[in-house]
Amino acid sequence: MRKSILLISSVLLLNACTKLDSEEQTGGQIAERKEKENTSTGFAARQESTSFAEISSLAIGGGQGAAEISAYDPSTKKLFVVNNSTGNNRIEVVDLTNPASPVVIGNINIAIYGGVVNSVDVSNGTLAAAIEAIPKTNNGKVLLLKTTDYSVLASITVGALPDMVTFSPDGNLILTANEGEPNEAYTIDPVGTVSIISVNENYSVTTLDFSGFESRAAQLKTKGFRIFGNNASFAQDIEPEYIAVSENSKKAWVTLQENNGMALIDLNSKTITDILPFGFKDYNAPGNSIDASDEGGTNIPTLVPVVNFNSWPVYGMYMPDAIAVLPNNNVPFVFTANEGDQREYAGFNETVRVGSSAVTLDPTAFPNAPFLKQNANLGRLNITNTLGRTGANGAYTGLYSFGARSFSIWHGLTGELLFDSKDFIDKKAFEMGKYPNGRSDDKGSEPEGITTGRVGNKNLLFVGLERANAVMVFDVTNPVKPSYLQWLNTGVGPEGLLFLSAEKSPNGKAC
Repeated sequence: MRKSILLISSVLLLNACTKLDSEEQTGGQIAERKEKENTSTGFAARQESTSFAEISSLAIGGGQGAAEISAYDPSTKKLFVVNNSTGNNRIEVVDLTNPASPVVIGNINIAIYGGVVNSVDVSNGTLAAAIEAIPKTNNGKVLLLKTTDYSVLASITVGALPDMVTFSPDGNLILTANEGEPNEAYTIDPVGTVSIISVNENYSVTTLDFSGFESRAAQLKTKGFRIFGNNASFAQDIEPEYIAVSENSKKAWVTLQENNGMALIDLNSKTITDILPFGFKDYNAPGNSIDASDEGGTNIPTLVPVVNFNSWPVYGMYMPDAIAVLPNNNVPFVFTANEGDQREYAGFNETVRVGSSAVTLDPTAFPNAPFLKQNANLGRLNITNTLGRTGANGAYTGLYSFGARSFSIWHGLTGELLFDSKDFIDKKAFEMGKYPNGRSDDKGSEPEGITTGRVGNKNLLFVGLERANAVMVFDVTNPVKPSYLQWLNTGVGPEGLLFLSAEKSPNGKAC
């Protein structure tokens, strides 16, 4: 369910200039240039900025599923945009020759290929589309088409529910994250897999599952990895979500969102070499405050919405969706947008509110339980019922909510957490008048999309906030000390992000 905001975007097009002259800067931009280091979050002062500005917008479909993941072909200057809005199952084709005036010039009907399109990517004049089968528990496929006339080059069977497709930077491999979600009754649960398609070997495919790690299940769980599906084996429970590939096309990282970890893949041997659990974020630690209620605050009527950032005895499961990677001194730095996601099916539902009668707080762990259970405090917060129930009669000794309301930077080989944005995102959203208080009980601003790009001599990070309807821009040239640059308002629900370098952009400007 990713809606796309391109940087450009399928709905919002943005151009960058590497540096603004002082007379061109707005007051707000000048103020941002003078920001001091925020010691509670670890953000460095902004020294030299790259600025983006909206130059056009384009409506694609309407409602949920419109303007999903997009891909750009520099050879034809076409933008391919997934459109699964009501009544549609197609890829819109947009002429992006003039980014200030994008034009829809046609579409590719995916219904005729017997599935639903979830994701697209482009390399060397070939469009790859990830097609979910009907029903979704059957194996899906990758459809390859020419970007010129949309003729089919190949159709390759992959695992169940291919949710994301990407080419390796060298164009020699196509990878899909096959989520393998269960059916609604949770009676059919496909194995989660990653497929690797070799372009130069007649599109031969290798599909990898995670059964080889079952012997490590207990060890992984102690580090925060989650295996909890209804009657699911280890391999069935894994749900790959998103893929990032190293610049040299030798390694890939795959988020396992519901499982709260990521997998490392060696693309030379086409093997999964490790699973790296993410662990938990402590919302009682300095700088990790959250607004945990979509209702009132202490001593405020519960029907009066109020934003109140506080420390709470709660943990967040990072559970990222999108992922990106940048090398720095031979160390792969992995960036994650820590959205969070829960399993809510007719046959299995892990979500419960702290204030529910089904949640008994252990009196030793939570001596102020009546206070915490008030709706204005933690009572409205959604948590999982699969963790923390170690007290007498299943009482909760720990509370674990979905997502981390942040972006994080990890060591790509060890899984060590190198940086987390803590409470910066939600507090910045509040400062900008964009904080979604109605989502405070769930995941806050909900960072979901993430991508990187290079402008001049700077590496930039873009973080899409699905519920705050914005993209935040950071300078990550020093990846362990990001610097906040800019807030970009977008259309509703930005999810998938796409950055075009100046070399590939239709107008010669990074966007």
